[in-house]
This record gives sequence, structure tokens and C-alpha cells, in this order.
Amino acid sequence: MNISDMKKDYENTPIPDELDFIVRKTLKKEKDKMKFHKLSKNIITGVAAAAALFVLTVNVSPAAANAMADVPVLTSLVKVVTFREYTYKDDHHEADVKVPQVTGLDNKDLENHLNEKYLEENTKLYKDFLKNIGTDNLDKANLALFTDYKVILDTDSLLVMASEKTEIAASGSESVHYDTIDKKNQMVLTLSSLFKDSSYIDVISKNIISQMKDQMAKDEDKMYFIADGTEDGFKTISADQNFYINKDGKLVISFNEYDVAPGVMGIVEFIIPTEVIKDILVSDYYVK
Repeated sequence: MNISDMKKDYENTPIPDELDFIVRKTLKKEKDKMKFHKLSKNIITGVAAAAALFVLTVNVSPAAANAMADVPVLTSLVKVVTFREYTYKDDHHEADVKVPQVTGLDNKDLENHLNEKYLEENTKLYKDFLKNIGTDNLDKANLALFTDYKVILDTDSLLVMASEKTEIAASGSESVHYDTIDKKNQMVLTLSSLFKDSSYIDVISKNIISQMKDQMAKDEDKMYFIADGTEDGFKTISADQNFYINKDGKLVISFNEYDVAPGVMGIVEFIIPTEVIKDILVSDYYVK
């Protein structure tokens, strides 16, 4: 059986809607409990963090960042809070959509633009959800939508924000988008800005395929959809592939649920060894 056949078998395996709905809702609630306990502990121990941010969505190279390294960070206290929360619940449907708000930016035009964007995106998600549950063929179907955001890295130089979304229907899917922000130079990093040219796409893709094959060889529970000849599957990352830089200064490439693996694998990530990409990096300012 080839990869395409395995993928089709997996996707065609029936899962009772009620069971899938309950399981995913339970997992979501457990995640929320874990985040609440972690936050409570941070508050009690006085470790809650605040960051000075001035976000510019520009494609600036790390070389320029090196030259700007001595520029002082703005002293305004920037916070990310929940501005609005949309909720809905009945016997078959549930939604909890959190809208973040950035406060404390000196550039109020930018601050307003970001907050309007967050509000527009999440409001649309919620309105689309309400529209879907109102249709005749879905009024008794189990549907749920959850969105959230969190800070996964906060250092003197970098802040990594994750925007999470979980959608549950006959099946469910999880997705996350990362923003890696240079706090000192006040910009949002792009994947392409880390490299000298577009060769990073091929280099990183080959390493990820190698990691996939190695994981599957060592663990029978691991499965990835890898293109082989004419078969469908993962071939290459996109130029703007979802990524972040972790606490060790390593580049992490992220794929949403079902992108490159069965749903049971969830969101999958690959840490790219720095030695694989060091010759094509603009500098070692971000990736160590």
C-alpha cells in the first residue's frame, strides 16, 4: 500500500460525529485549564512579563537588524489583552472567540490598525459560524469554534505570539499562526528575511522530508504524507511558511493539522538544525 492509499484509508475511516465532537471539546477545555493554572502560578510568583513593543510589518533583513542593534527599545509599556469575547452555546453548537487588543504603542495609527485587523478577523469568524449553524442542513449538526492567543516566548530581544484556532464539525481541525517579533528593532520577522536568497525553500524542505522519514522509521505511530513520484503529499514549504524562533535560537517550521500528516498527529513542527542552513542565513543575529 502506497502513501496515497494510506492517506485515503485514514481520511475515509468513519468516526461517530458525537464522539469526535465530545473528544475535541474535552481536549480544548483541558488545554484551557492548563493555561489558566500556568497563568495563576506566574501571577502568584510574580513572574508575569510585560514587553515593550513597536511592531512594524516590514521585510527587514537581519543584516539591517545587526546595524540597528544599538537603537534603544521604546519605553512605552505595551500589553496584549482580551478586548472582546464572542460566545455561543446550544445543544449542538458552541463558540468561544477571543479578540486580542494591543495597548501602549506610541504609534497610535499602527495600534489602531492592528486592533481593527484583530477585531475584523475574529468578528468575521464568529459571524460565519452563526451563519453556518443557521442553515437547514447544519442546524442539528455538531459544530464548534474556539480561538485564542498566547505568548510562547518573551525575551529581551524576541517575542513570539501564537494565534490558535480550533474548528469542530463532522471532523475537526487545529491551526496556529506565529508572529516572531524583534522587540529591540521593533519589527515582525518574515521567513525570507532571514536568508540571503530563495534557496532556503529547497534546503529546508529536503531537511524536513529527511526528518519525516527518520521519524517514521523509528516510530510506527508516526506518519507523514510525503510526495513520492506521482503521489500526493508534502514536497516543499512555501516561501512564507509558518515559523518561529524558539528559546534556543533555533528555527522551527510549523504545519497545521492535516497539512502534512493525519489528523491524529495534530499540529506538527520541525526544528531545523542550524548547521543545515548556516551558509544561507543573512546572519546569526536571530538563528543561532
